[in-house]
Amino acid sequence: MKPNIRPLVARVAGHRTRVALFMSGGGSNAERVIARIRAAPASPCEVAVLVTDAPETSRARALGQRYDLPVIEHDIRRFYAEQGEVRVALASARGRELRERWTDGLRARLRPHAIDLAVFAGFVPLTNLAGDLPCLNVHPGDLLYLKDGSRYLVGLHTVPIERAILEGLDELRSSVIQALPYSAGTDMDNGPILGLSGPVPVDLQGAALADLRQQFLARPERRPKEGYGDRLEHLARANQEALKEHGDWVVLPPVVEDVAEGRFGTDDAANELWFRLGNAWHPIETVVYSADGNREIRFRTAGTAEIPTV
Repeated sequence: MKPNIRPLVARVAGHRTRVALFMSGGGSNAERVIARIRAAPASPCEVAVLVTDAPETSRARALGQRYDLPVIEHDIRRFYAEQGEVRVALASARGRELRERWTDGLRARLRPHAIDLAVFAGFVPLTNLAGDLPCLNVHPGDLLYLKDGSRYLVGLHTVPIERAILEGLDELRSSVIQALPYSAGTDMDNGPILGLSGPVPVDLQGAALADLRQQFLARPERRPKEGYGDRLEHLARANQEALKEHGDWVVLPPVVEDVAEGRFGTDDAANELWFRLGNAWHPIETVVYSADGNREIRFRTAGTAEIPTV
């Protein structure tokens, strides 16, 4: 039986896909998406709005002014504090209930902008907007790397980079996934892997792997608010910055355009990933995006194919 494939975003004649860019910090990923879209008059999408959960510390206002874009500010820390909560977390039923209420506020603010696609470009809070419309998330880790059958380079902050270092991996990659709704906050980074960046070398800056592993074992059980402050974390942050430049900035902008172009789809039966070439859909594992603009399609059946920028 032929699978019924649905594009993540369906192309509509005469309509450019309206994108909301979500950011929590410096916004370099969001800025690269804006620059790519605006550099191509025939781009299938347009950035309609910027969204931030941290209006006082992120660069959302500055980017909004620079690119003449509206900015939605919905401060998650202030929201939780107003409800009497000290920590912004999903570990408890109360935390999850507050997250849904906070997300309802996002929904109300987004509604006038008629968004077709959300892009989490360095956006920290988990949100079930992913149940409302297609959402993409860029992640600092190769989510195809498995351990005991599960994705291993997952997590927040520097965790994916630290895991790669402690595994003794020689290279890092950024992943772009379709973000899926969460349940209890333990199933993040589990969506289909639309794109991978090329490899970015790990730089230990002369540190011995055995020493870094000992530092990891000596850490307190709970991560301090400002981080661990050890050399492992320092190296992870340095490698994460390199990965942002040579990974995130390479893979995120073209994936956004390919999704807006209607090139990625999933099937109803198994929710597996497909890529459209011409008028034909092909079952894929992912697409690797290189800095020269080429794509290497990794098919679920044997073989790969490299195609130039389209």
